[in-house]
Amino acid sequence: MKGSRKAADVRRIDVNCDLGETPLSWRESDEPGLLRLVTSANVACGGHAGDEASMLAICEEAARLGVAIGAQVSYPDRENFGRVALEMPSSVLAASLEQQFTALAHAAKTCGTRVTYVKPHGALYNAVVARRDHAEIVVQLAAKHRVALFGLPGSLTMRLAAEVDVPFVREWFADRAYMSDATLVPRSRPDALVTSPELVRERTMRAVTRGETVTVDGHVVATPLETVCIHSDTPGAAELLATARSALDASGVEIGSS
Repeated sequence: MKGSRKAADVRRIDVNCDLGETPLSWRESDEPGLLRLVTSANVACGGHAGDEASMLAICEEAARLGVAIGAQVSYPDRENFGRVALEMPSSVLAASLEQQFTALAHAAKTCGTRVTYVKPHGALYNAVVARRDHAEIVVQLAAKHRVALFGLPGSLTMRLAAEVDVPFVREWFADRAYMSDATLVPRSRPDALVTSPELVRERTMRAVTRGETVTVDGHVVATPLETVCIHSDTPGAAELLATARSALDASGVEIGSS
C-alpha cells in the first residue's frame, strides 16, 4: 500500500514537439526520431505546414508508440510558416481552425487513435496570450471537440479555458528564451532560441523543481508547467529532447502525457 501511494504522488510531466513541419517525405525526415522522444505530438494539420500524407504517417506511428496526438492549429499561412500574425475576422479564423482540426481528427481515426488536445502554433500561440477575439476562437475549438488546450501560464486562453471547463495544460519551452513578463522572446531577436544542451538541462531542472526561469535580462519569473516543449526545427532538436528528458528523470518526475 505504501508503494502504491508513493507512486501515485509522483509528479508527471509531458514532453511535446511540433511535428509534420518537414518539407521531406515524413518517414524520410528526422521527425520519426523526434517522435520516439516525446509523449505528445503537436501535429501540423494544414495551416502552416502538413498535409494528409504527413498527418496519416505521424498518427500511425504515434498510435504504435502510444504518443498522444494534438492538433497544432495555426494561422493559414504556409508562406510565412504561421509565424506572422494575421488580421482575420473571427469567423474566417474559426472556419480555418475547424478545418485543420477535422483533417487531423480524420487521420487519427483512420489510424485507430484520436486527437486529445489543441495547441496553437507560432504567431497564433503568441497572439492568444492577450488577444481576446482570437483567443476565444481557440478556446471554443477545444471546447467544441472536448479536448485539452496547451498554452502559456497566465495567458488569456488559460483564463477563458477555465470559464468553459476546458482542461488547460501549462506549457514551458526548454528551447526558447523568456522575457521578464514570462512571455517568449520574439523569434526576430538573435537570443530567442536556446540551443545549448547544457543550458537546456540546467533550465529544465530549474523549471521543474523550482517552477521558475531566468529571463534574458536576468530576472526570475514563475513558469509553472505540466508539459515541456522542444521545437522540431530548433538546431539539434533530437539532442535537446534527450537532454530535457534526462533532466526530468534526474528531477524525479514521471514522463508521460497528462
